[in-house]
Amino acid sequence: MHTATRVGLFAAGAAVVFTVALVGAPLVIPADASAAWTSNEENPMDTTDAGHGAHAGAAASASAAADDVRGLSVSHRGYALTALGAPGAAGEAGDIAFTLTDAAGDPVTEYETAHDKQLHLIVVRTDGAHFRHVHPVTDGRGTWTIPFAFDAAGTYRVFADFMPAALGDTVTLTSTVEVAGAFTPEPRTSDVAIATSDGVTVELEGALVAGAERELVFTVTRDGEPVTTLEPYLGAYGHLVALRQGDLAYLHVHPMGEPGDGVTESGPEISFMATAPTPGRYLLYLDLQLDGRVLSLPFVVTATGGAADAAGGAAHDESGSHDDAEVAHGEDH
Repeated sequence: MHTATRVGLFAAGAAVVFTVALVGAPLVIPADASAAWTSNEENPMDTTDAGHGAHAGAAASASAAADDVRGLSVSHRGYALTALGAPGAAGEAGDIAFTLTDAAGDPVTEYETAHDKQLHLIVVRTDGAHFRHVHPVTDGRGTWTIPFAFDAAGTYRVFADFMPAALGDTVTLTSTVEVAGAFTPEPRTSDVAIATSDGVTVELEGALVAGAERELVFTVTRDGEPVTTLEPYLGAYGHLVALRQGDLAYLHVHPMGEPGDGVTESGPEISFMATAPTPGRYLLYLDLQLDGRVLSLPFVVTATGGAADAAGGAAHDESGSHDDAEVAHGEDH
C-alpha cells in the first residue's frame, strides 16, 4: 500500500490503534483504544506553560497506558478463566479445555463475534517461543475445547480473548500451563525486523514509542517479488498479536483498513498504528494467509521512551501539519 493510500485510510477513519488493552477504558477494541491527550485548554486548572504542559501530558498518557494493560490476570471485570486443563508433557496429544464464568460464578454462554470468531486463544511459552493462535469450540455451556499438543517443554501462558454479550467489550484472561520434558530456552535477546516462513519473507519497518502512536508496516515478498494476493484471514489481510517481554501483557489488533473497503490493497504492505504502553521490548506475531495457508511470523521490537517524542508530536500537531481530529480510530481486538 502506498503512502498516499495510507493517508487516505486515515481520512476515511480506517486506522486501527495498536495499544495494550485498557481496564475499563477503550483500547484494543472499542473499549480498547489509546488514551486521549489532554491539552491545557481541556484542563483549566493547569497553569503551567505550554511546553511543560506538553511534556506533562505525554508523561501522564504514557503512565496511564502503562497502568491499564490487560492479559495479566486469570480474572478481570467480573469474568474468570477456570478449570483449565491441558496435556502435561511435550508431544502428548490431548485437549486444552477451560470454562469462562461471570461475576456470579455462572458459565458465560453468550458472546459477541469479533474478527470472525467468538473467542481467540493464544498459547505461547513464557520466553516467547512456540506461539500459537487457535480457535476452540464451545459446548454452549461455558466450556471451550480444542485438540492440542505442545511442541516443547516449559511454562506456557494461555490467553482467552473474548467479548461477553452482557458486557459488549473485550476481556482477555490468562493462566499458565506447565509442560514436562527436556527444556531448552529460546530467549528473545535482540530486535528482529525480518522473518521468513515457508518461502515467504516479511520485513517490518517502523518504531514503537511509549505513549505515542506510530505506524508499523509489514511488507510481504516471495522469491524477492512483492506479494499482492494476500487472502482475508479473520476479516483482515493480517492479524497481529503483541506481548510485552517479561510479563507478557497482551495486545491483539488488526491492520488499517479491511478487505473489500475499496481502499485497502491485498499486499504487499500491511499497516498498523501502534502505541506501546511502556518502554521495553515487545514480541510481535503476525498471522497472514496466502494460497490457503496461514503463516505465523515472529518479530521483536524495542519501544523507546515516549515523553519527549510525544511532546514533539503534539507540537507538530499544533503547527497544523497533521490534524489528529481527522484520524478516526476503528475497533480492534
